[in-house]
Amino acid sequence: MKTERIGIFGGTFDPPHLGHLILSCEIHSQLKLDRLLWVLTPDPPHKQAQEITPLVHRQRMVELAIGDNPNFELSLVEAERQGPHYSVDTVTIIKQRNPDAEVIFLMGGDSLRQLTTWHRPDDFVRTCDEIGVMRRPGDSIDVADVDHAVANLRSKLRFVDAPLLEISSSQIRQRAREGRPYRYYLFPPVYEYIQLEELYNTDKA
Repeated sequence: MKTERIGIFGGTFDPPHLGHLILSCEIHSQLKLDRLLWVLTPDPPHKQAQEITPLVHRQRMVELAIGDNPNFELSLVEAERQGPHYSVDTVTIIKQRNPDAEVIFLMGGDSLRQLTTWHRPDDFVRTCDEIGVMRRPGDSIDVADVDHAVANLRSKLRFVDAPLLEISSSQIRQRAREGRPYRYYLFPPVYEYIQLEELYNTDKA
């Protein structure tokens, strides 16, 4: 019987945009995943100075963004518990809920370079079955320094060749605040929801 492969794709998704969806499809295909969990981060510690859209809205936007793809699934594993939310704990809980599956954590190249600063990095790497690193065109990732500092890292790494997409949630929020067009950066139901709820201090786009 084939072992299920589950990916963990975390973020604030404020809002989830077409770049997230395109990247998720590449991750799912290249890593041969059965399911990709979009893990919604409720209160990211590195964004404390930034106003974050309430969780209820971000949850609904993710549901609208991924609802027509059976390979994608919203996970509230972090929203269900008190912070701080460390990746090692998130992976551990997902593995406990899916004891027969292989769990693959997704991260960007910058996160890989900073892995030694993470909470319990050795335990994190040990807990993951694989670590998928999203590599954009022209992005050179030298894992040698991190590999020496974190045990067994290199054996867990799998690289995803990600397309170059100049789309970001912060860019969309700024365009919305300024009344500039942004609708085609988003899956239509997400754009319609933003308009309906008047998110990002906008009433036009």
